[in-house]
Amino acid sequence: NGNHSSVTMFVLRGLSDKKELQLILFPIFLGIYLVTLIWNLGLILLIRMDSQLHTPMYFFLSFLSFIDICYSSSISPRMLSDFLKDEKMISFIACATQYFIAAWMGLAECCLLAAMAYDRYVAIGSPLQYSAIMAPGLCGKMVTGACVIGFLSSLSLTVSCFHLYYCGPNIIQHFFCDLPQIIPLSCSNSFITQIILLLAAIFVVFGSLLVILLSYGFIVASILKISSGKGSAKAFNTCASHLATVTLFFGTALCVYMRPSSSHSKKQDKVLAAFYIILIPMLNPLIYSLRNKEIKEAFKRVIKRTTY
Repeated sequence: NGNHSSVTMFVLRGLSDKKELQLILFPIFLGIYLVTLIWNLGLILLIRMDSQLHTPMYFFLSFLSFIDICYSSSISPRMLSDFLKDEKMISFIACATQYFIAAWMGLAECCLLAAMAYDRYVAIGSPLQYSAIMAPGLCGKMVTGACVIGFLSSLSLTVSCFHLYYCGPNIIQHFFCDLPQIIPLSCSNSFITQIILLLAAIFVVFGSLLVILLSYGFIVASILKISSGKGSAKAFNTCASHLATVTLFFGTALCVYMRPSSSHSKKQDKVLAAFYIILIPMLNPLIYSLRNKEIKEAFKRVIKRTTY
């Protein structure tokens, strides 16, 4: 290593190399980021202000909005500023920090979506015992557990990756710092980092997905036992928003990280990554709000109280 110097800066290639396209993308993604902040902050405030929304489902939903704000904010501001730069340089420490926060929020969201699936199973499978089972203490522990699992997993991934030796090249073929693009740039053995990445994927991502699938398996079994067609439809409607969120989040993430990498797929990976990192945090509150009568009624009550 004496003939090489350590990398202190990385170069992000961004979403596009074309300056004209970057100037077009800037106002689009700025609008998406602002809508993300407004919708998610609005949903958090609405849930806190209306006592009728102080239920486990909306407690989890408010935390999901908080995660989406942090998740999007870990990437979007930097990406927006890079649209206006010719050289998209990021320091070694800033790159590690960006990845740590993004991975923390992403892995915590996996666990939270699993907790929300279990909540829906209890609500449909054991409605009479729902309040007793999903007590505030359990909900708090589930949210804390999601945060802790996400934090420890992200910390282990970040330390193992950025502890490697980097002597060049320093060009990251992405618009943010992500492990699959950073690890190949290392000049040292990355076997341990790849093992940790595999373990995090198995236990956190696929573990959460397994809990979700099992929960929905029991939900379907419970719905089939409901004799009333109207009751079955109502039970399914309570899961529709969560199911849409799970499908979007896990579907796009698995498409990016599970398929074999190739040169022609890098542009597609960027588009898919932009979808689940930038667009999904904006879509989540819309998915939960637009068809939710309780949120609409709560919004009317809050407006009425603040107006009169």
